[in-house]
Amino acid sequence: MKNVMYKILVGCYIVAALVLVTACNDGLDIQQAYPFTVETLPVPKKLKVGETAEIRCQLVRSGRYQPTTYQIRYFQPDGKGRLEMDDGTVFLPNDLYPLEKETFRLYYTSASTDQQTIDIYIIDSFGQMQQLSFSFNNDSSEETPE
Repeated sequence: MKNVMYKILVGCYIVAALVLVTACNDGLDIQQAYPFTVETLPVPKKLKVGETAEIRCQLVRSGRYQPTTYQIRYFQPDGKGRLEMDDGTVFLPNDLYPLEKETFRLYYTSASTDQQTIDIYIIDSFGQMQQLSFSFNNDSSEETPE
C-alpha cells in the first residue's frame, strides 16, 4: 500500500511539473494603453458676448490600467474667449492641465462678436489623444421684455 501511494504521489508531482513547465511563457502579455473616447452633451451654437456655455464631458475608457493619467489642453484658432474647468481653473491656450475626474464640466465664456472655435485635446500618459471641437456664432438677437 505504501509503495502504491508513493507511486501516485510521484506521478502527481511529475504531472504538476510538466503542466508548470509547458505553461511558462517568457513574454508577459500586459496591456497598459487602452483606447478611450470623450463624450459630451450638446452645447449651444450661439453665444452673446459675456455669455457662458457649459460643456459636460465624460471620459469613457475601454479598459483600466491604474497608473494611467490624463491631461487636457485647448487651443482657440478663431475668436476670443475663456475656458475654465468646473473647479475654477482658468486654462491658458496650449498649456497642459491634469484631468483628475472622468466626469467633468468645462465652461466657455465668449469675449468676441466674431465666430469662435475652440479645440480641446485630452491626452493620456501613453500619448493617445482625443480632440473635441466646438464652434460658437455671435448671438446678436435682442431680448424683448414680456
